[in-house]
Amino acid sequence: MQERSVFFLSDRTGITAETLGRSLLTQFEGVSFKQTSWPFLDTPEKSRNAVEQINRAAEEDGVRPILFSTLVNPETLAIIRESKGLLLDFFDAFNTPLEEELGVRSSHVMGRSHGISDYTTYTSRIDALNFALANDDGMTTNHYPAADIILVGVSRSGKTPTCLYLALQYGILAANYPLTEEDFNRTRLPELITPYKGKLFGLTIDPERLRQIRTERRPNSRYADLNQCRFELDAVQAIYRREGIRCINTSSMSIEEIATTLLQQAGLKRRLIG
Repeated sequence: MQERSVFFLSDRTGITAETLGRSLLTQFEGVSFKQTSWPFLDTPEKSRNAVEQINRAAEEDGVRPILFSTLVNPETLAIIRESKGLLLDFFDAFNTPLEEELGVRSSHVMGRSHGISDYTTYTSRIDALNFALANDDGMTTNHYPAADIILVGVSRSGKTPTCLYLALQYGILAANYPLTEEDFNRTRLPELITPYKGKLFGLTIDPERLRQIRTERRPNSRYADLNQCRFELDAVQAIYRREGIRCINTSSMSIEEIATTLLQQAGLKRRLIG
């Protein structure tokens, strides 16, 4: 298998470079990528250090490293251009046609996409995150009247990471409640969450995938046994059907895909957050 070094370069957090770059890399099967992130490349010295590592990788690999960049500062970018890597500059790809279309020069100011440009929206993000943490795994139902959505499902079906992602990326007030064997035997919702049925959204997952995830957590346990996984998933599906709860299968979905699907299917409105 071909192996290539990849560098994500940014003068801020690098989140945009990594997200876009990794999305592109998923389209190339049969290639193994050694990935390195270089955030906060905001001085010439840091940039020259990055160039040294890039050039070292080029010599060791015998091929050019691939560089995904969201660098804004022209001086920093000029230093990176001197490296032995293939530079794919996201801002350069889109800024030029936008400048031509709008008739306005871009500002080339660092930190616009992930900085705290609006304190109110930043506070909304933190409030949503605190809500998700306080209402994780059924710890309390006292705050459910304020929830935008309440995820239900078996253990390890993706409820907690999805709630956290909804909070951080969209400012959604998301809680989650685990359905247990007692609920499965009764084939109905727990009384604690019945009043909030309109906010419930079910997650399910294939038995083999659930067994794999649970085995990593508790190997050789009843919890991770395939028959137990099948029993729980059959029971939870019966509850969803009986109670009319919408649900999605998370087996082959990333957290990003789960969250986006929930936004669409549950009709959630994304809060404007920075």
